[in-house]
Amino acid sequence: MWYMTTVQKGWDKATAVISNQRPMASTTPVNSDKWPMVSNCSFWSLATALIIFAVLLSACGGNRGRATFGDEAIVYVAMPLSGFQANGGQTVLGGVRLAAEEINRSGGLLGYRLGVRPLDDESDSAVAVANVEEVRQALDRGERVVGIIGHLNSGQTSATLPLYEKMGVVLITPTASEQSLTHRGYTKFFRVNANDGVQAAVDALFLVERMNAQRVAVVHNDTDYGRGLAASLVENLQKLGASTAIQLEVAEGQSDYADLLPQIQNSAADALFYAGYEIEAPYLRASLVEAGIDLPMLASDGAFLAATIDEAAGAAEGMYVSAFAPSPQNAADTRWIEAYQAVEYRDPDTYSINGYVAMQVLAEGARKANSFQGDDIAHAMRKNEIETLLGALRFSANGDLIDPQIWIYRVEENEFQQVQ
Repeated sequence: MWYMTTVQKGWDKATAVISNQRPMASTTPVNSDKWPMVSNCSFWSLATALIIFAVLLSACGGNRGRATFGDEAIVYVAMPLSGFQANGGQTVLGGVRLAAEEINRSGGLLGYRLGVRPLDDESDSAVAVANVEEVRQALDRGERVVGIIGHLNSGQTSATLPLYEKMGVVLITPTASEQSLTHRGYTKFFRVNANDGVQAAVDALFLVERMNAQRVAVVHNDTDYGRGLAASLVENLQKLGASTAIQLEVAEGQSDYADLLPQIQNSAADALFYAGYEIEAPYLRASLVEAGIDLPMLASDGAFLAATIDEAAGAAEGMYVSAFAPSPQNAADTRWIEAYQAVEYRDPDTYSINGYVAMQVLAEGARKANSFQGDDIAHAMRKNEIETLLGALRFSANGDLIDPQIWIYRVEENEFQQVQ
């Protein structure tokens, strides 16, 4: 009704402009076989009227002069979409796409259609930094950038954080957990997952109380994530009266563990904790089983992907994995899974939930702020409780979750089964 009333008023004003002009007398006879000639004054009067009408019509698009639904507001998803961690990044991207699709079907975000643009960081910090330029160019072109969802890993997140902060856009990580990321003074950085301090405390308690471990072999990869989580776990074990039997570092992506096996076996460990990714954990597990080293094993969230089961040559049975979100089967219903399949043409994996929730949080932040400005969105996210697939989320001043959760799964019959 408001729209039609405004358009009618605009047309009334336009016609009034025409009617209030005095046309110059024309001595040119009207030829019935041709279009009538229009005098200069009448032409410019008509043009002026149409301009007025067009301006008024464009103002009908929404609050603050927003354009029609056909225009896009962009969300970039910075993930490894190729290379050895492609599956993890693609599952996050799938969750983002599904959430964006649902938002668009419900009328879009603040009058705009959400567009999702992937940025492949290849699990390489140099590539991640180079990709920032694409976002910068979009902003320079005047495109509406709602924010960035990324990165999968703490290393790439750390490398790009100061750049995105300077550009004034919100960065939400679905999985990066290195503790210091939220303690560097950045004002537009958030994560929808627990940090490694929280994970280490929960995992250490699970090792001691549920797995009855007292001497834990702690193995980690050589990333910021692996090193930081392992160090925090060692501290938490000590607080619980347990000890570290041995601590070993492996390379990111390592698959051969022959040199480590004797060290682990000779350490008299009664359990093993692994801080790393799904590109290492299954091969370590398979090597242990093949060597006859019967140690209960708990791997960190980085291994909470189907690849940990698929690549372990049948040896994953019985191992535990901690997680930053429940599996799709635990968190969502059949309709959600079918909707994901319709958008992505594949089944959701564990990180699909993280990507979906990150998109929900970013969109709701913009909606509550009634703005696409980074500072406005960040302020709204800190101020408001945000409803998501995982329930209501609240953020602290530094961007960490208030009351973060850790889930723990056990591999049973080649499936992740939640045990905590």
